[in-house]
Amino acid sequence: MLSPKRTKYRKFHKGNRKGFAYTGSSISFGDFGLQALEDGWITARQIEASRIAISRFIKRGGKVWIRIFPDKPVTKKPAETRMGSGKGAPEFWVAVVKPGRIMFEVGGVKKEVAQEALKLATHKLPIKTKFVSRIDLAA
Repeated sequence: MLSPKRTKYRKFHKGNRKGFAYTGSSISFGDFGLQALEDGWITARQIEASRIAISRFIKRGGKVWIRIFPDKPVTKKPAETRMGSGKGAPEFWVAVVKPGRIMFEVGGVKKEVAQEALKLATHKLPIKTKFVSRIDLAA
């Protein structure tokens, strides 16, 4: 699973997810992509499940690029713990995704194959997404 080797701080603030993604909103590597329509946190497990779903469907036909990385730690306190006594320990890693962000790219396969593979990946994600192609975004 994806996680950073090291970070400057162990625990992060929640932050905000307002606005649109300007960086990472165009297809850079492949021919087809999966674009986020909502904001949200995508966990490392969800990214990995999506990656496996895509690569299993396209088999050895094309190449997959993951354009998001889980670099934000999320903390949790143990169950049935009283209030106070500080912030919980880091439990898992998330990638902050804003609307417009291209999350996955696929290249070297036909449009129908890419569409079905990215549809399978969508089922693993907690946000609404849309299939886009390089031609659609250029126009």
